[in-house]
Amino acid sequence: MTVCVQQPRIQTASRELRLEGANVHLVGVGGAGMCGAARMLLDLGAKVAGSDLVPFEGMGKLVQAGACIFIGHNADHVIPRTDLVVISAAVPETNPELAEARQLDIPVIKYAQLLGELMRYRQGLAIAGTHGKSTTTAMCAFLMREVGLAPSFVVGATSEQLGGSSAAGSGDHFVVESCEYDRSFLHLHPQAAAILNIEPDHLDYFGSIENVVEAFAAFASNVPSDGVVFVNADNQLALQAVAEVSAEVITLSIENDSADWQVKNLLADKACYSFDVVYRKELLFSTHLTVPGKYNVSNALAAIALAHYAGAEPAALAEALPKFAGIGRRLTHRGQWSGITVVDDYAHHPTEIRVTLDAIRKQYQPKRLWVIFQPHQHARTRFFLDDFASAFSDADEIIIPDIYGAREASDDSEAISSQDLVSRICDQGGRAQYIAAMEAIVEKILPLLTQGDVVVTMGAGDIWNVTDELVARIRE
Repeated sequence: MTVCVQQPRIQTASRELRLEGANVHLVGVGGAGMCGAARMLLDLGAKVAGSDLVPFEGMGKLVQAGACIFIGHNADHVIPRTDLVVISAAVPETNPELAEARQLDIPVIKYAQLLGELMRYRQGLAIAGTHGKSTTTAMCAFLMREVGLAPSFVVGATSEQLGGSSAAGSGDHFVVESCEYDRSFLHLHPQAAAILNIEPDHLDYFGSIENVVEAFAAFASNVPSDGVVFVNADNQLALQAVAEVSAEVITLSIENDSADWQVKNLLADKACYSFDVVYRKELLFSTHLTVPGKYNVSNALAAIALAHYAGAEPAALAEALPKFAGIGRRLTHRGQWSGITVVDDYAHHPTEIRVTLDAIRKQYQPKRLWVIFQPHQHARTRFFLDDFASAFSDADEIIIPDIYGAREASDDSEAISSQDLVSRICDQGGRAQYIAAMEAIVEKILPLLTQGDVVVTMGAGDIWNVTDELVARIRE
């Protein structure tokens, strides 16, 4: 069923393509953003096929919705009547499906270009930042749905409340998670944007923090002069990025009394917070979160400000926010058996690890906190080795499997290993051990777990397989 205000067409280098009835093939469809885009294309009436190297979360739902999904990349997957091929930022030119599309002269665009094209038909609300963008995007989409604004959205993670990671809504707005890697977010031209924070990351691509800030500044400059950029005033690099934009800049803060949007009277119940929301010195409402972590208060303030800008009434936002239950792999409580609690989280940057472990300590008050952390990318591990080592100060026991490689250069994979991280953690007084194969981790720790222990699996790779196996074994 087509639900767009205006039936979208995609502008390619050679022609404009009407999406309804079009054959679209996605290479690297397993990523949450690409998976969400596939579902949105289906909602818009396209015929969708896609491929990835391994089975992925959400694959079954895509197939049920009508997509044809292939495991493995093969030129034969790209049929001659394909109208458009969409690739993720990680797909190399050597990919056989991309090469076949080039050979058949099929238009090829990147995932971010697709989002930019779809945004032309709606009022775009784009959320960017080093941390928190998936949660904030999902929270904003959830709030807008709850108050009746019916947005379209694409989130880089799954949400049971939202029915997945994307949808084509009947309203005027398109809420999009905006990724800085490969400067992908520069394909977006939203009416309003939020910059949650800026920290060093993806330095294998950017090279320096100065280049990261420059990219965010260019993203903010894509907002038109009659639009709005919301920025976290508690983050100096984010403020630096918006210093010269032509759009109106509106500041957000949970600490700064001079910001436009503020949080006041912040109170914690273990790791969940209640607070007042103030806009330009006026108290709008009091509310609370049921998702843990002080960082989620900052995320919530951005989501509230965006939803309010889109037309949501304060009273409705106050009522809706506590209903937000979070997204997949963000402090996800997998269960408790025999007094042992299992939690799963996506954290893969030192800052994310630090604040997530602090939230777990406050929420669960464990006798012992076990962390199974899968480093994501050799380059990130190399750049932030000392920061990673110090990030685990809240953990009692740390287990590190092999690094999950993604977009790797050979010199990076040879320059650093998980053993290096384990050694650095131990040098700083932590209790860490290296277990190369994830299959061996459960066998190692299961006999050691006792009542009151909390185990958290962390990482942006496939560490969730360990979570699933651990939960299955504990329940036996």
